[in-house]
Amino acid sequence: MSDFDDKFNKDSKFGERFPPLKCSFCGKDETQVSRLIAGPGVFICNECVRLCDEILEDEVFFPSKTELDDPGEKNLLSPVEIKAELDKYVIGQDLAKKTLAVSVYNHYKRVFSPLDIDPDDDVELSKSNILMLGPTGSGKTLLAQTLAKILDVPFAISDATALTEAGYVGEDVENILLRLIQNADYDIEEAQQGIIYIDEIDKITRRSDNPSITRDVSGEGVQQSLLKIIESTVANVPPQGGRKHPHQDFLQIDT
Repeated sequence: MSDFDDKFNKDSKFGERFPPLKCSFCGKDETQVSRLIAGPGVFICNECVRLCDEILEDEVFFPSKTELDDPGEKNLLSPVEIKAELDKYVIGQDLAKKTLAVSVYNHYKRVFSPLDIDPDDDVELSKSNILMLGPTGSGKTLLAQTLAKILDVPFAISDATALTEAGYVGEDVENILLRLIQNADYDIEEAQQGIIYIDEIDKITRRSDNPSITRDVSGEGVQQSLLKIIESTVANVPPQGGRKHPHQDFLQIDT
C-alpha cells in the first residue's frame, strides 16, 4: 500500500479504520500477496489464480457430449451402449461382445483425448489391436462389421491369404491401408480413425519346415510388413495401388 493509504487507515481524523481486503479463497490479506483481483463481492489473489491454473492443466478432460457431436468428432458410446447395439445384430458371443465394447471404448477415448495435441505434455497415446480367435462361422467377421457400422467409421476387410511380399504376384500389405482410405473417400483423417479387419491371419505364420524348395512369399516377409502397421507407423500408400515407384506420389497415413 502507498504511504497515503497507510496514513488513511491509521489516522483517526479520516474516520474509522478500514479493514484490509482479503482473498476469499485462501484468506490472505492484500499485504501478503502481490495482486488482489476484485469481483462482485469476492476477491482472489494471484497465488490462488496460479494454483487454479495448475489444477486445470493437470486435470484430464475428455470431450463432452456436445463436443463429440461435432462433425469432426465421433459419437463416443459407452461400453454398455456398444454392447446393447451389438446385441441387436449378433446373437450370443456375450463375452466377445463385452470385450470388444470395452476395448473400442478405451481406444477411441485415447484417440479423442486432448493429451495427444498438447505440446507441453510428454504423454504418448498408442492405439490398440484386438486378436479374435474362433472356428469358422462363429461370427468374428460379423462382429467386426457390426462394430464399424455402430461407430460409423471406415471399415476394411482384407484376406491375409492373398498378401505377399513386395515384388511378388499378389497384394502388398499397403493395399490394406489403400482399401481403408478408399472407403473413407480419401479422407486421411477419417481413415486414421477407421478399423481394419485382417481375416485368416493365422495363414501367414512362418513355415520353418516348409517342404517346398521355393520361397515362402506369403509367410515371414508378410509378417514383418504387417508388424510395422500393427505397431503404428506412418505408411506411404500409392494412391492407385500396385507397386511403388521412386518418383510416385504417395498418401501418408498414420496407422
